[in-house]
Amino acid sequence: MKILAIGANGIIGKAVVNRLAKDHDVISVGHSRGDITVDTQSKDSIRALFEQVGMVDAVVSMAGNGAMGSLADMPDSGYQTVLDSKVMGQVNLVRIGLEYLNHGGSITLTSGQSSDNPSLGTAAISMATAAVNGFVGAAALELIDGKRLNVVSPSFVKETMEMLGMDSSTGMPADELAAYYVASVSGQKNGAVYQAVAGLEE
Repeated sequence: MKILAIGANGIIGKAVVNRLAKDHDVISVGHSRGDITVDTQSKDSIRALFEQVGMVDAVVSMAGNGAMGSLADMPDSGYQTVLDSKVMGQVNLVRIGLEYLNHGGSITLTSGQSSDNPSLGTAAISMATAAVNGFVGAAALELIDGKRLNVVSPSFVKETMEMLGMDSSTGMPADELAAYYVASVSGQKNGAVYQAVAGLEE
C-alpha cells in the first residue's frame, strides 16, 4: 500500500513509520523538517500536500499540538491551539484526504486518553481528544466506496515521559503503540476508537 504518514518526525510518528515501512510504501511528512512538510492548520497546505503525493491507499495522522495548564491560568490561545491543530487540523485532513483516498482505503487519526481519563491541567487537551473521537464515530457513518476512518487514543508514551523527566514505568513504548496504527490500516474496522492502553496482541 501507498501510505501517507503525517507527523512522522515525532516519537510516535517514527515508531509508526518504522512498523508500516516493513510492508508498505510510506511517505513521511513532517511539520517543519523532512523532504515533504505540511501545516495541518492550513487547508491550502493540506491540499498542496495531497496534490504533491497524489492518490494513496491510507493516511495516518500523528499530528496535533496540545497545551497543558490549569483552568484558571490557561489563556484563550491555549484552547485555540488544540482546536486549530489537534481538532480542525485532523478534521480537514479527512475532509480533503478522502478525495485522494483510493477505493477501500483508510484514514487513521490520533486523539488521546485524556478524553476518558483526564488529569490535572488537561482540560484543553481533553476537550480536543474527545472532539476527535466524536468526529470519527459520526463521520465514519458517511463514508462510501469501502473507505474507513478510525482513531488511535494513546496512553502516555514511555519515551515521552522519559524525555519530560517523568516516571515512565506506566508508559507504553512507542513501538507497542505503533501496533494499533498498523491494526487500523490493515484491518476492517470503521469508526473505531482504538484504546491504546496496553500492548496489542498480534
